[in-house]
Amino acid sequence: MSSASSSPSAVATFDPTPSVARSGNVVITTTRSVPPGVGAIGLPVGPKGPVPRQLGLDRATLVASGFEGKVGQTLVVPRRDGPSVVAVGVGDSAALDTARLRDAAAAFARAAGKQEQLATTLADVGEVAAGPAGQAVVEGVLLARYRYGALKRETPAAALGALTLVVGPSRAAAVDAGAQRGRVVANAAQLARDLANTPPGHLTASRMGEVATAVAASSGLAIEIFDRDALAALGCGGLLGVNAGSDEPPRMIKLTYRPARAAKGGGHLAMVGKGVMYDSGGISLKPTDAMHASMKMDMSGAAAVLSAMSTLGALGCRNTVTGFLMCTDNMPSGSAMKLGDVLTIHGGTTVEIHNTDAEGRLVLADGLALAVEDEPDAIVDIATLTGACMVALGPGMAGVLGNDQPWVEQVEAAAAATDEPVWQLPLDKRRYRKLLDSDIADVKNVGGPYGGAITAAIFLSEFAGDVPWAHLDIAGPMKVDADDAWRSRGATGFGTRLLVDLAMNFSAPVP
Repeated sequence: MSSASSSPSAVATFDPTPSVARSGNVVITTTRSVPPGVGAIGLPVGPKGPVPRQLGLDRATLVASGFEGKVGQTLVVPRRDGPSVVAVGVGDSAALDTARLRDAAAAFARAAGKQEQLATTLADVGEVAAGPAGQAVVEGVLLARYRYGALKRETPAAALGALTLVVGPSRAAAVDAGAQRGRVVANAAQLARDLANTPPGHLTASRMGEVATAVAASSGLAIEIFDRDALAALGCGGLLGVNAGSDEPPRMIKLTYRPARAAKGGGHLAMVGKGVMYDSGGISLKPTDAMHASMKMDMSGAAAVLSAMSTLGALGCRNTVTGFLMCTDNMPSGSAMKLGDVLTIHGGTTVEIHNTDAEGRLVLADGLALAVEDEPDAIVDIATLTGACMVALGPGMAGVLGNDQPWVEQVEAAAAATDEPVWQLPLDKRRYRKLLDSDIADVKNVGGPYGGAITAAIFLSEFAGDVPWAHLDIAGPMKVDADDAWRSRGATGFGTRLLVDLAMNFSAPVP
């Protein structure tokens, strides 16, 4: 074990996480009335029922303007002497939930443009409970206003300075508590976005170790960083094999959160994140296309684990959580791993390489094997793993597979609660495990051209042993090409909020 080695000065002085500092400075308050100085006020309007008097427009005028009250619709009404008023569609009140409320808050934040001080009554509408409503509105506003501008001379938009949630007195305390949770969770998602959006020359595996050290210090996490020599001593042949073609050294970063007071019925959750800082494909070189340019985001799984764990102390998580960030880049060179090579994963399993672009499962294999030795009650891994999953499910949701159905259902519940959707695919070993058979090793790292998301998960299951385990393939939703509700263009930070919810509500699966 060792601390991260020094990086070139241009990289060492670069802060890849500017958005967290900006959003952390936003003043978030809950009041009964709109304070002075606000630039825009968001008022919820459904497709039926009364129109807020403050809007100054009747239903007929709204309809004539093309505003029907659907979720995500907005209509800005400028005022000569005072803040602009924004009609914000919330849809049918009977169907309003936290996901729709988050989307509506995001639409308001975007409609308000560059206004630095916002106020809204969105947290006081419908039947959504006060705490979740406050959290959803804050998440929607902060995440919608996200822009990665670390390398621009000028920031892309005016930073949000203040957000006021206007609610009735009976809901104020609970809305405020939810709003503060929302800030913590939104900051974590912004951290994940910042890391994934950062160019690979500025965020190497070594630099990721430095960032994780800073995050751990500010979040009350224990941290251990393993360099190349320490990884060799551990026998982490998967991570070292992927790293073999790179001039940048690898890092395995282990984070541990232990609660001051453990929950009754809680337990120990392990999270393993793929941290391929840049994926060229190795010898199996990727084509030069738009997706290749996005391979700086191939560490989104590790970013999600780090960011989620940064919230646990602030949110009072009562479960023990261990995170493994498996960090390297995957480069072609004279020393790179070759097709036909055999690697030995931590614990002794041998893997024959048939595609060097199927590298994520190799680094995760070491992480899973190490996590099992910690004897957790359950493991979840998260990775931008396969294009096959994106082909199957599109860019809007992740795939989930696992060896324990009740544990998979806990993951699905967290996905539903955070509107980070997943769809379960079958872990059908009876039909597909034979595709991974190797003539000279215990297993191959690929299983042929079909069912790639499934065979990749079957490969990973070899290293989870008998521990309840779930795998999240987030290749599709790792990024969006255009703003979409609270998902801002670029890296989405998908999985961060899901993992936070999973850790907070974790219940050890019953054997």
